Order: sequence, then structure tokens, then C-alpha cells
Amino acid sequence: MIFVAHADGRFDLVAHQVRCALGRRGVRPAADKREGDGASPAGVWPLRRVLWRADRLARPATALPVAAIAEDDGWCDAPDDRRYNRPVRLPYPASAERLWLDETVYDVVVVLGHNDDPPVAGMGSAIFLHVARPDYTPTAGCVALSLPDILQLLALAEPGDTLEIRR
Repeated sequence: MIFVAHADGRFDLVAHQVRCALGRRGVRPAADKREGDGASPAGVWPLRRVLWRADRLARPATALPVAAIAEDDGWCDAPDDRRYNRPVRLPYPASAERLWLDETVYDVVVVLGHNDDPPVAGMGSAIFLHVARPDYTPTAGCVALSLPDILQLLALAEPGDTLEIRR
């Protein structure tokens, strides 16, 4: 199954459309995506696995691989580091994004297969599908859905499914 996020904030969730948030700098071709540019990369990205806050929510019902987020989980965003665009344990000697947040946006995270096979330094890291803020504030380059919508997507998703980000 292919789920589709459109640059205008629509998201195709099987038989209906819902609202989504995308990067604050819009959607740009994946070849032009750069670390920290605030854009969502256009393309078709595999749904790799699900991370979730077990202290806040029940385990999401999905056929995708699932793991609980721990307080020391991070994601390396330092292009010159050997763990670039990979999960790390915090504290980490290079720049890394914290996954355990006070706000709820990372209560459910779907890791997308953008720039991960293998990662190319500087082409973007930590491109996720995650929970949207209540006002659908733009993301730093991810795709964000309401919690009910992301849980519905996960209930439908199977290994091999993808998310397409369209310009």
C-alpha cells in the first residue's frame, strides 16, 4: 500500500483524505534535500519501523516492527559522524536529536526509509512520520498526522508499504 502526503497538506489515508503537516520550507526533490533545510523530501519512502512512548500510549496495533522509545534514545544528525541518520544512545558525542520529548509529537514515530541505505552525509536525517501538533505547525522536514490518523494508518500498514511525499 502507498500512503500519499501532498505538498498542500492533504494526506491520502486509503479511502479518505486527512490533514497533514510537512516541512516549514515545503517539499523539495530528494536530490536537493540537505541536512537542516526544513524541507520534506519528495519521493517514495518505505515505512521501516514504529517507535512509541510506552509510558503514554498502548502499543500501536500494526504489522510493522515496533519498539518502545527509551529516555536515552536519540537520532544522529551530524553528517560527518559514522552514525549519521541512525539511532544512537544519549548522551552522544556528535549532534543528535532527542526522541524522548516532553511534547507529544514523538509519542508515535514511523521511521521512513529516506537516506538510509546507506546514508549519504548531509542529504537529510530523521525524516519521520510522527504526531502533528494541534495546530498542524510545519515540521523540520517530517510528515505529521493527528494521533488518531497515524494510529489508523498503522493498523492498515504492512511491511513493504510506503509513504509518498508529493510536490
